[in-house]
Amino acid sequence: MFQAVFDLEGPISPQDNAYEVMRLVENGDHIFEVISRYDDVLTLRGRKNYEPGDTLKLIVPFLIYNEISEEDIKKVSRQAKIVGGAKELIDLLKSDNWQIYIISTSYEQHAHNIAEQLAIASDNVYSTKLPLDAYLLESRSQDMSIIEKTQQDILSFYFKFGIDNTKKINDIVPKLDKVFFSDMPKTRLGKILNQIQVIGGRRKVTAMIRAIGGSSYIKDTLAVGDSITDYKMLKAVKEGCGLSVVFNGNRFSLPYASVAVAGEDIFPISLLAKLFTEGGRELVFTTIKNLEDNFKKNEIDGQKIFEEVFTPEIAQFLSAHKRASKFPYINLIENASDDKLHHIVEIHERFRRAVRGADVSQLG
Repeated sequence: MFQAVFDLEGPISPQDNAYEVMRLVENGDHIFEVISRYDDVLTLRGRKNYEPGDTLKLIVPFLIYNEISEEDIKKVSRQAKIVGGAKELIDLLKSDNWQIYIISTSYEQHAHNIAEQLAIASDNVYSTKLPLDAYLLESRSQDMSIIEKTQQDILSFYFKFGIDNTKKINDIVPKLDKVFFSDMPKTRLGKILNQIQVIGGRRKVTAMIRAIGGSSYIKDTLAVGDSITDYKMLKAVKEGCGLSVVFNGNRFSLPYASVAVAGEDIFPISLLAKLFTEGGRELVFTTIKNLEDNFKKNEIDGQKIFEEVFTPEIAQFLSAHKRASKFPYINLIENASDDKLHHIVEIHERFRRAVRGADVSQLG
């Protein structure tokens, strides 16, 4: 049996739910952007016991301080759209007896809402548990001065430097290190943070292995991700001889996958799934290599590409599931050169902005 494991934010829904929830706070988007960049720094530095995506833990004190509730998270989630072709892709995979899982850093209030829209069983959703209403009750009598001061410091930094200056972001890192890893652990807020386990990085790998029934089944697994929170999962699937795919990814995720798909519609991943079931990832790789070569030689003659690259069975499958959207960029990035990877990153970042929006696309 084959299984597909999807990250939620990016491949399935363009909304970054936590970012949009923080927008309910005055200048909360800027607070989130700084914390997200701080998350990138901690991840790249390899801080002990820290995983990419722990941004969603670090912003919880700000949610509590600003009295954001679970209903607020749900309300924002109800505004979320579904990526073009996602429902059709999942329906097709289910009709072919694939098991479908969502492994998401998102808060569970958002992840379960999107899963319900796609008719994915709640038991097949692994996401970040956040009993925020209980935390709000716990914290009502607590001193919030540390959060108030940190919020002011972050906004002062943002309005002075922004987040695009890589050198300047390091100026605020020691201050945030002190708050989150020295001062806050001594408070009740610190105890709350210790209860939150964000499903990102290595924890995504653990959740995936639990979902599919063990590491021996990775070879029959298609994993789709797009960001820094996914790179360890993508790497694990790649190394386990499964099919590791990035959809509209960023520079943090692309080097760890085998295949890159960029476009406004995710349905063409069904082609990869079909190839994977028929001939394993070797057939996927061979077909994409031929596709890349033919695009170079016959960029205008789409019919010739169609006839020369695909087997009659795959050609028939594509005809039966033809869509109005343009054929996406599909590239083999297994052992890709630095030049090729750099070119693909540029393509993906363009589609990432188009599908997810300029603000969200810049987040790790």
